[in-house]
Amino acid sequence: MDFSSSASPAAAEPAAATDRYTFSPRLRWQPEVEEYFASAYGRDHFARISQALAHPSCYSCIRVNTLKSSTDVVMQKLLSLVNQSELCGGMGGLEIGEQNGEEQAHEGSYLVHKCPYSGLENVLFIQGSGPHVLHCDGQPGQSIKEIIVSRKCAESVLRGAQVYVPGVLACSSHVEKGDKVAVSVAVEQPVKDSGWAVGITRGIVLQGLRSDAHYEERKGLYIGQGIAAMSRAGIFRVLHGVAVEMTERVYKLPSFNDVLEGEIFLQNLPSIVAARVLDPQQGERILDMCAAPGGKTTAIAILMRDKGEIVALDRSHNKVMGILNLADEMGLSCIKAYKLDALKSVRKMNEARNLGVADNFSESIVTMEENSVPCHTTTVARVTNAGEDSLTTTVLQTDDPKPDAGRYVSNADLRKNLRRMRNGTGRSNISGGRVEDSKGFFPSSFDRVLLDAPCSALGLRPRLFAGEETLESLRKNATYQRRMFDQAVKLVRPGGVIVYSTCTINPGENEGLVRYALDTYKFLSLGSQHPKVGGPGIIGSCKLPDKAYTEEWLTEHEAQLVQRFDPSSSLDTMGFFIAKFNVGEKED
Repeated sequence: MDFSSSASPAAAEPAAATDRYTFSPRLRWQPEVEEYFASAYGRDHFARISQALAHPSCYSCIRVNTLKSSTDVVMQKLLSLVNQSELCGGMGGLEIGEQNGEEQAHEGSYLVHKCPYSGLENVLFIQGSGPHVLHCDGQPGQSIKEIIVSRKCAESVLRGAQVYVPGVLACSSHVEKGDKVAVSVAVEQPVKDSGWAVGITRGIVLQGLRSDAHYEERKGLYIGQGIAAMSRAGIFRVLHGVAVEMTERVYKLPSFNDVLEGEIFLQNLPSIVAARVLDPQQGERILDMCAAPGGKTTAIAILMRDKGEIVALDRSHNKVMGILNLADEMGLSCIKAYKLDALKSVRKMNEARNLGVADNFSESIVTMEENSVPCHTTTVARVTNAGEDSLTTTVLQTDDPKPDAGRYVSNADLRKNLRRMRNGTGRSNISGGRVEDSKGFFPSSFDRVLLDAPCSALGLRPRLFAGEETLESLRKNATYQRRMFDQAVKLVRPGGVIVYSTCTINPGENEGLVRYALDTYKFLSLGSQHPKVGGPGIIGSCKLPDKAYTEEWLTEHEAQLVQRFDPSSSLDTMGFFIAKFNVGEKED
């Protein structure tokens, strides 16, 4: 470790400082969960998985929008940006990578290359590098100025982000704008009541002493070095903004903010594979049950050449708006996004008779305006399919000085809408957007269904802490996913396809779901997958540590038909799972 500062005696001990400013995290688990995974994978294999999860992948994966551009054209544009040092945020046109302790120079042209796997010709890899050695330099006679960030903030920084104000927990005294600071992360630690806690009150002062918060625990948890974008007082006074602009990182990964918008989409390789495995065809009707943020939805639309219909669901208003905005950015018109809980996505057949119409119904669109006078409304009629009626609320501004005075709006509604306008945008910086609330869809009304189910997300990288998950929480996830899968089975037509995927390494949410599906629905069968990039599934069964029951997984034949992406493999991907089901004639 190159440590060139002359630290005061009160600061970190000089002799032992050689390995302090490094990044060597150890992922913590609940003991019962760790034992469960060790039984499933083998202790050594799970240790490798756990180690890989704590680090980011060393490359970024780009999906090209082939409706707007081509892989070759985008590749040339990215190479140009790399060589102009406009893409990689400090990587420049000549990248230095470390291999086996030696530094090797790679021309910028080698940073961008095509995906080598068949069926993924629209995918590009942008190579990053790491882990790198940090060179933490302090002023003579002074300890190094430091900033401690939260775990979530650190995970984002490891993926290429800057340090933002909400993520800062602690800071050295007398940090001013322009000062060089070392950035470390505070990870949850076990506490006496068998729980976990960070144990840092936001705003505390770091003195460079052993008595500093998490002094020993932060050894080996330094994620980089940067320049303070504001003073210590400013960091803890304002609510948002960049606190530290990172200049040196343990992992150097390219940034794609505002890069080739509409032409490319940054997406993990397994997620791209999942959309391909669905194999959507032009003219089909596809359901994406848990669609946000829309990456797989737009991938499916591009594979269909924007010909057909894709119904995308999410229960969050802002997330639905995000899907629609992404579709618009990529020039896609076949995507219809609805606000709907996927657990309520199946509509009963007898509801059609209760509508009082055979084929059509009028849908009210409420339009509001805010001038110097109270809001007014107008209504417009629109026709849609009675089988999937929806209520659309649109919040717009208009210059019409003569709104329809015949439309009554209660004072309560006016107050509610004024509050909504004053409060501004939501989490996704979206306001005044149109979102359709669907009442669900009739059984057997889709050709193909993608269920990228909400899960424990234990495959996401980098992950610096996993102690929040228990065996009970993992079981609840699996139960929730089975309920969602039941909905998917009802919605897909005979002869159709269901693709189920998760971003977790938990067999109970992966192989366990496949076992449930095949045992419960005899008309389902596992289908072969293309492209086949991941490895096989897990076979056999596992008696859980509490001995409550035995979890059944797959046979050898079944394991060869699914795809499991191992974070510790040479693919260097996130942990991910894909199963494809062919749907036969359904039982009455």
